[in-house]
Order: sequence, then structure tokens, then C-alpha cells
Amino acid sequence: MYKSSIELRYLYKTYTSNFVNNNIEIKKDKIKLPKLKYVNAKIHRYFEGRVINATVSKTSSGKYFVSICVETKIEPLKKVSGNVGIDLGLCHFAILSNGEKIQNPKYLKKSLDKLAKEQRKLSSKEKGSNNWNKQRIKVARLHERISNQRLDFIHKLSKRIISDNQVIILEDLSVKNMMKNDKLAQSISDVSWYKFVTILDYKAKWHGRKIHKINRWYPSSKTCNNCGHVLDEMPLYIREWKCPKCDSIHDRDINASRNILKQGLLEIA
Repeated sequence: MYKSSIELRYLYKTYTSNFVNNNIEIKKDKIKLPKLKYVNAKIHRYFEGRVINATVSKTSSGKYFVSICVETKIEPLKKVSGNVGIDLGLCHFAILSNGEKIQNPKYLKKSLDKLAKEQRKLSSKEKGSNNWNKQRIKVARLHERISNQRLDFIHKLSKRIISDNQVIILEDLSVKNMMKNDKLAQSISDVSWYKFVTILDYKAKWHGRKIHKINRWYPSSKTCNNCGHVLDEMPLYIREWKCPKCDSIHDRDINASRNILKQGLLEIA
């Protein structure tokens, strides 16, 4: 049974309504929803296609959002000649095989002091009081801002990579296992590799690009991309090294990304 929006506001964080008899519609700065008729809204983007359903969600900061599911045709991008290997990291968010290093924005780390301050204020207030609730919303909005910054960065970067390259090669990282390292867990969570790869994957399917993942145990950092010589070991503190066989000097991360691309293209072939 369908429950009214007033009831669902207190029972759930989200609810979904199917499109029936034009009960969902967008007009300029208003959106029509079942049981609510037209309500004011900031429209993020307009769309073309058959409406399937609408999902109303409420964030912990008290904001309401409506997501419209639409059946539409996405045109593939024009084919390009570029291929790229990507080595994901913590010092740099991503290192591309063309030599580009993309800085890690570290949104969480930059906001930790402010977040800790606001959380201390929250803990000092009586739980359930008006002042506690106001402070809870402040903390929630700060978390929301960090999440939005990270998502915006990932969407823009993934779009650029998809637009410029026909084939994208990555390592098949096990983020869940890496998060078990207490010293790196917060940094790995902040960098959000899993979200980046997920978004990159579905955009590639939309636009006719190919994503390929090589085995995570492939020695991309220890292998010379010039002659193929493999070192016995490569400690993390070494950022630049010289191949003992061909005397090539390598930046550790760029060398790894080039090896990832080379290995990925071999596997595809």
C-alpha cells in the first residue's frame, strides 16, 4: 500500500513512486509528484525519454532530493585512438601512462580539524535537545559537503578520461582488503577508488569505451617498461629507480601505469 509523504518522512529516508497517468512531471522550477501535486524545486538538469519512476530521499542534514529514472537512448562517443593505463595511488589520486599525475584533493583530510571541532560541540550538548539537533545538522552538512566535493571531482575526472580514451586499463584492486590496514584506512576511504572505478565503468558502457582490469598481483612497479626486466623487490619508499639491465631511469608510478597499459593491451589482444 502506498503511504503518504508525511508518513514516509518519519518512517524512511527514501521512497519510490512509479510513473502512472502522468503523475510525475517537471515544469521549469516545479516538480509534480504523486499525492503532492506540484512542489518548488531546483532542477539540476532536464531530460528526454520515458519516465519510469521517481525516488524521493531525505539526507541527514534535512535536505530533500528527487531522482527521476528515465528510459532514454545514450549516443556513444566518437571513437578515438587514445588508450591509457591508470595507476591509482594515495600521494597522487591517479597516474596516467601519458605521464600525467592527478593530484589527490584529500577533501576529508583538509576538513578533519573543522569536523573534529563541530563533533566536540555536538558531544557536549544534551542528546535530543534543540541545540543538539541544530549542531547535529551542522555536522551532517559538513559530511555532506565533503562527499559532494569528492563526487564532483570523480565525475569530472572520469568524464575526461572516457572522452579522451578508447581503452582504459586499471589494476583489479581489492579495496575491502586494503581497508583492513589501520594506518591507510582513512586515506583509502578519502580517495574513494571504488567509487571512481564504478563510475568510470558505467560511463564506459554508456559511451562505447572499453574498461579492462589486470591482475592485482602483476608486478607493474618492479617491471622495466623499456626492456621488461623485473626487480626482486621494490620498497615503497623508492620513488625513482634505474633498470640494472638497460639503464633506463623510471619514475615509479609512471612506469607502473605504462606497464599496466602494456599488460592490459596484451590481454585484450
